[in-house]
Amino acid sequence: MKNLLCSLVFVGLLFSATVHALTDPQVKPADPFTGTWKLSVQKSRYPRGLCPKSMVIVMEPAGDGVHYRSETTYANGNTTSADYTADYKGKEAIVMGYTGLLLPVSLKRLDAHTVVANYKRGSAVVARSRRVVSGDGRVMTITTTSPDKSGKEVTSIGVYDKADKTAAVAKP
Repeated sequence: MKNLLCSLVFVGLLFSATVHALTDPQVKPADPFTGTWKLSVQKSRYPRGLCPKSMVIVMEPAGDGVHYRSETTYANGNTTSADYTADYKGKEAIVMGYTGLLLPVSLKRLDAHTVVANYKRGSAVVARSRRVVSGDGRVMTITTTSPDKSGKEVTSIGVYDKADKTAAVAKP
């Protein structure tokens, strides 16, 4: 009888906590962009010669936005990195890399699974990325449009698989 009573109290507390979490306006749902993402070279489409050999992106919640870190390795062995914290309200954020200051970024959340990132030089947007996380949260597709060296607009599509928590990106 005592075990039954303890079990009922436990179930009641669990139910109460679940209802509170689902109805409390202060409790925010998890951001589907957070986590570690690894580029799937086979699934991605880049202009000839521009596809990275590997890329890992780590995004962590940061206030009303995200802390973003990435590390990219190219076929020639060169590596690049990016690190920034930005909100989803369109405010420009400073981006740092191995080589120093990179183009600033602004993020705008369109819906729970879609974010647009704009990269500016001066007041002009020079690249735009549309990031979409699949409904099951396992795949992120980043479609980026930017000019190539000749000034022609090119589009790259990077497909990223969500990795387990053991994958990491070095902090620049």
